[in-house]
Amino acid sequence: MHSSKTLCFFALASCAVASIIPLKQERDDLQVRQATSTSTKVADPACTNSPLTRSCWSNGFSIATDFDVKFPTTGKTVKYNLEITNTSALAPDGTPRQIMAINGQYPGPTIIADWGDMIEVTLKNSLQNNGTGLHWHGIRQYHTNTEDGVPGITECPLAPGDTKVYTFQATQFGTSWYHSHFSGQYAEGVVGGLQINGPATANYDVDLGTYTISDWYYQSTFQLAYLLNNGIIGVPSGSNGLINGSMVSANGGKYTTNTLTSGKRYRLRLINTSVDNHFAVSLDNHPFTVITSDFVPIKPYTTNWIFMGIGQRYDVIITANQTVGSYWFRAEVQSGCGSNDNNGNIKSIFTYAGAAAGDPTSTPTTYTQRCTDETSLVPFWDSFIPSGPLVNFTQNLDVAINIGATANGSVITWGINFNSLDVVWEKPILEYVKNGTSDWPTSENLIALPNAGEWYYWIIQEVAGSPITVSIPHPIHLHGHDFYVLGTGTGTYDQTVNAAGLDYNNPTRRDVAMLPAGGWLAIAFQTDNPGAWVMHCHIAWHAGEGLAVQFLESESSIPSVNSVSAAWEQTCANWDAYYPSKAVYLKDDSGI
Repeated sequence: MHSSKTLCFFALASCAVASIIPLKQERDDLQVRQATSTSTKVADPACTNSPLTRSCWSNGFSIATDFDVKFPTTGKTVKYNLEITNTSALAPDGTPRQIMAINGQYPGPTIIADWGDMIEVTLKNSLQNNGTGLHWHGIRQYHTNTEDGVPGITECPLAPGDTKVYTFQATQFGTSWYHSHFSGQYAEGVVGGLQINGPATANYDVDLGTYTISDWYYQSTFQLAYLLNNGIIGVPSGSNGLINGSMVSANGGKYTTNTLTSGKRYRLRLINTSVDNHFAVSLDNHPFTVITSDFVPIKPYTTNWIFMGIGQRYDVIITANQTVGSYWFRAEVQSGCGSNDNNGNIKSIFTYAGAAAGDPTSTPTTYTQRCTDETSLVPFWDSFIPSGPLVNFTQNLDVAINIGATANGSVITWGINFNSLDVVWEKPILEYVKNGTSDWPTSENLIALPNAGEWYYWIIQEVAGSPITVSIPHPIHLHGHDFYVLGTGTGTYDQTVNAAGLDYNNPTRRDVAMLPAGGWLAIAFQTDNPGAWVMHCHIAWHAGEGLAVQFLESESSIPSVNSVSAAWEQTCANWDAYYPSKAVYLKDDSGI
């Protein structure tokens, strides 16, 4: 659980300090993962995707195909129209609250496409006093950096009344979500599921689709963030939790209910879309067979509980082989990485066809509370990362708490390199790239990664200061890439002790990983996707407080693969006409 001390409105010397230490190494062609699948894993190209052959997909593509090096192009475009509005007509748990809804619903419509499809989403901003935009969480956006949806970095916000079209290819398959990256707006309801159909590492009969799990606050999170950022309150506890946008409370509401048929196997696409709560999830009497983590297919393993950090996704298979009846699905907030006033009652119901009416009476298996990632995540594709001594650091980047006020006067408590990210909505970094200039302010917290094809290694660590110890887990999310988790541990990273234990032989691969409280996280990624990509903590409070850094990758190649269109320019012109002269609310946080 966070506290006011966690936010650390004290002198810097009394606060926790963390560091991110990068090292780049030239690509070792002898150790780069192969672009073609091994013959022992290639599905028959003539077979089709069915309940008994989920490893198949289409001619030349199967679960053995690493989508970083090969993906289909279907020639099909799936189109969606989304409109964001303010509404008081929704009460997800029976308690009235104004919501920023997408197409009048929460969560918003699930975007569904097939692997290789083009996705085209027309977004209309019908909010009266807010800009907006949509980020497609975990989508690699290969050569489409302009579509990443981060205001002040890859785009200008969408002004009230304006419309924008996002277009990108589904080069990956699996499960994710989309959400606003405009300050803390996604906590107000601007979220939805993202399902890209493709092959799988285990068979199943029925796909139940996306299943969002989230904390829920009765007071506006914009208000809470303002109070929090200015030291008026400590980190607030969630008022409730929602599963697929529904829950019960003292004011009514209902549990989300799913119907099972005995003997069938079901795929469930779990997504943690929270502001500040991390969960352990389980379905009573029904073990999970886990087949993906984030967008990465993994070698299946079985477990009763899964830890889910904010932004993380797991695709699981459940088998309906229990006595006909109803069973609780549980989402338990983990102590030390979130708090919730309704913890213990964040549940949904899975009921067998023919079961008697009424709530379940099932009981859970035991588990150990934790704020650390799953440890059985072995990618299905063998990936071998060029290994090298993590020494001779080219930079030493510190993450500090309570670095003071930004230029606009707002208090930012978290920062990387003793600087917090504080974007300028009206001048995204891609505009500097377009103009061929590099005079962005230091508040952009930008690190240049100029050379393509290089591996970068980062040690992210939180080191406690004195006399106040601040140890908070952070879900670290990188845009534009999956990254490889080379290792993680407690205490300060020690090169002489920890380097030998780093994993370069098919390590866990994902786009959100937990930095342990008071510990370190070692990750690696290759510069193979030119663009401006942000890496940030996915605790919404922390992102708003500046805990983020952006990487400008292969800047000289960006214009040739991410051309800024006339439509992109028009969005900025429309925003300039609105902000700040006509805006009711001015930016008072990092902007993301």
